[in-house]
Amino acid sequence: MSRFLTSHAAALPSTVPFTGPEALERQTGVPFRARLGANESLFGPSPHAVAAMQEAAKGAWMYGDPENHDLKQALAAHHGVTPAHIAVGPGIDGLLGLVCRLVLEPGTKVVTSLGAYPTFNFHVAGYGGVLTRVPYRGDHEDPEALLEAARLTGARLIYLANPDNPMGSHHPAAVVEEMVANLPEASLLILDEAYADLAPPGTVPVIAADHPQVIRMRTFSKGYGLAGARVGYAITNPDLALAFDKIRDHFGMSRVAQAGALAALADQAWLQGVRERTVAARVRLAGIALANGLRPLPSATNFVTIDCGRDGDHARRVLAELAALGVFIRMPGVPPLDRCIRISLGDDQTLDILEECLPLALKAAG
Repeated sequence: MSRFLTSHAAALPSTVPFTGPEALERQTGVPFRARLGANESLFGPSPHAVAAMQEAAKGAWMYGDPENHDLKQALAAHHGVTPAHIAVGPGIDGLLGLVCRLVLEPGTKVVTSLGAYPTFNFHVAGYGGVLTRVPYRGDHEDPEALLEAARLTGARLIYLANPDNPMGSHHPAAVVEEMVANLPEASLLILDEAYADLAPPGTVPVIAADHPQVIRMRTFSKGYGLAGARVGYAITNPDLALAFDKIRDHFGMSRVAQAGALAALADQAWLQGVRERTVAARVRLAGIALANGLRPLPSATNFVTIDCGRDGDHARRVLAELAALGVFIRMPGVPPLDRCIRISLGDDQTLDILEECLPLALKAAG
């Protein structure tokens, strides 16, 4: 280990939250037939977004606008807020890191759910925060337990994803609104709404943009199909939004990504089409699971989590056997959630491959 690292950095594990499908393909030397593990949109981005990015690529010799002016204006109009309420960053993952850098010091208490999105924990550890993890209640994150843990620990930061990753579940808007109404005075809530564009009606809560204790996070990676462009944004009160400018990479958003996001946001008809295809794919994927004796969980996202009916070891065998057949999926990482596998939605051709391979994988897994 380099002698130049801080003692804290030296003590961190040399791992990342996810192993990408590319890394797995390099290890095996065999490309996946079906890429169904990263919660990407196999339906792709709007053709208008693709055209805008192709045109912007001609100017890739220039830095992107460091103020993200046009994108912030468009996002503000879309959400009915002011540009001062918007902070743009490299996906929700990047924004989570910025929030942790802004509010955490070594020893600062943080509350999340046991088994929830691990990238958040990765950033908390990187900045020396101390995590308290509360169990899920069934297949849902537990807002009441999160609040109670925050009160007991004096947590400065609370993380909740709605809809949830990795289980695909969601709480109605009223549940989240009740949670916001009861936030401890010392706590800031990160409300991760990565899948809000694909969620059922009544999922997105009404929260004042000026609320001093809430940061809502959105992304172009899911419904808009721009995961590779890395465009996320936060909606929060102007003081917090402005604080991002203190530490963010001001040239971190490329001109190509900015152009693609602007065009994608303008093409709401494409997003509506993706929603409709998502609903249809959920139904088909659930049917494939049921036909193989598995239990699909209700999904508010672009993936379906499937209960394999046994323990984590069995689910890991199923995952490994699918990988051997060329199907990339993932699964929750901790008990009891790890009894499940998680499969992204895809087009009919991709789901045909899954339908072919799943019974073979289950048989091989025993």
